[in-house]
Amino acid sequence: MKQKLNNAWENFLQRRYAARLGRRYVMAAASVVFVSMIGCSQLGDGSNAFAQSHPLPSPSSLPAKPILPNTKLTTANTRFGFKLFSRILAQEGDKNVFISPASIAIALDMLYNGAAGSTQQAMARALELEGLTLSEINSSNAFLKALLEKSEPQVQLAIANSLWGNENFSFKPQFVETAREFYQAQVKNLNFQQPAAPEIINRWVYENTRGKINKIVEQLKPEEVLFLINAIYFQGKWTHEFDKKQTSPYPFYLKSGQQKKYPMMSQKGKYKYYENEQFQAVSLPYGKKGDISLYIFLPKSNQSLNSFYQNLNAENWQKWISQLSEQEGFIRLPRFRIDYEIVLNNALQALGMGEAFSNQANFSGMGRNLAISQVKHKTKVEVNEEGTEATATTIVGIVSSSVPLHKPFQMIVDRPFFCAIGDRQTGSILFMGSVVDPQA
Repeated sequence: MKQKLNNAWENFLQRRYAARLGRRYVMAAASVVFVSMIGCSQLGDGSNAFAQSHPLPSPSSLPAKPILPNTKLTTANTRFGFKLFSRILAQEGDKNVFISPASIAIALDMLYNGAAGSTQQAMARALELEGLTLSEINSSNAFLKALLEKSEPQVQLAIANSLWGNENFSFKPQFVETAREFYQAQVKNLNFQQPAAPEIINRWVYENTRGKINKIVEQLKPEEVLFLINAIYFQGKWTHEFDKKQTSPYPFYLKSGQQKKYPMMSQKGKYKYYENEQFQAVSLPYGKKGDISLYIFLPKSNQSLNSFYQNLNAENWQKWISQLSEQEGFIRLPRFRIDYEIVLNNALQALGMGEAFSNQANFSGMGRNLAISQVKHKTKVEVNEEGTEATATTIVGIVSSSVPLHKPFQMIVDRPFFCAIGDRQTGSILFMGSVVDPQA
C-alpha cells in the first residue's frame, strides 16, 4: 500500500511538471461543482480577474511526499458526508436521495481557502477539518486526486476543476494559485457581459462530463464575478457482470407496504459480505482490481430503513466495512436509475455553516464582502447488469454581503423635478418644491 501511495504522489508531481511545460490535461467528468461569485464593489486592484497569476514552482521545489497522510482528510470527508446525508434525509423524508459527498467536499475545500476568521472556523467544524492546516488540506486533496483517478479499462474516475473570472475584477493571487496548483484548476478570464459567456462555461461542463451535463448556467448576472467549477465522473463495470438472461421481474416492497414489480438482476458467486441482527451488507466490486465497490446495506425484514439510519455514521461505517469477509452467496437486486436534486442551504446551516451564508461572512481570502447565497446539488446514477455510471452537479452561489445587488444607476436631472428638505429624526418635511427652471 505504501508503494502505491508513493507512486500516486509521484504521478501527481509528474503531471504538475507536465502542466508547467504547457501540456493540456483534459479530464472527463460528471460531478460538477459550480460556484457563482457576485460582488458590487471592485475586488483587488481592478485589473483582470487572473492577471496577477504567478508562474508554477519548479518541480524541485515541490515536496517529495505529501505533508499529510491522505487518511486524515478522507476521514474528515467521511464524517462530513454522513453528517450531511443525515441532514438531507431529515429534510427529504421518504424520497430517493443520492448525493456526491466528494464533489461537495472538494468544492467547499477550495472555497475554504478564501475563508477567514469565524467563518473559516465554522466551515472547519462543519467540514470536520478542525486540526488540519490549509497546507495539509490542499496537499491531501492533490494527493487523493492522483490516487483516485483510475486508468484501468473497466473503471473510469476523473476529477476536474476550473475558475472562470469576470475580466473586470481581480482576486487575491494566493487563492487563485492554490486552486491552480493543488486542485489543478484551469483558470480562465471571461467577459461575463458577452452573450456567448454562458455557452462557453456550459461547453466546459459538457466536455468534462462526457455529455452527461450540458447546461449549468442559463445566464450571467452583471453582479457575478467568479464561477468555480468542480467535476467528477465515474463509470465502472462490475468485476463480474450480471447475466442479462437472469434478469426478471420480481416484487419490490415500498415503505408504504405497496408492492411493485421491477427488473431484478441475479448472480451467484463469492462476495465480501457481513450480516448482523439489523442488516445484511455486501460489496460488489468494479474492474479487475476491485478497488472501488458498490456497497449495499439491506435492513432485515423486521427492521426499518429509518432505524438503520439512526446508527449510520462514520465510526459505524468503518467498523462494518472492516467486518466484510469473502463468502459464497446469491444476490438479487433491482436495476435502478435516480435523478436527484436538492438545495443544501438548510443542511449546511444545520451543520454550523450559517455564518457563511450571512452578512457576517468573511471570505477575505478571495476578496471583500462575499457570502454564500445557495448550494444546490443534482445527481444522476444508473446501475444495471454491466455496471454503474454516476454524475452530479453542485452549484454554490456567492453574493456581496454588504452592498445591495443593483446595477449601477444613472440619474440625469435635466428636466423639471420635485425636491424636499426633511428632518430624518422627526420625520418633518421642512421644505418641498417643484423645480421647473433652475435659473429663473
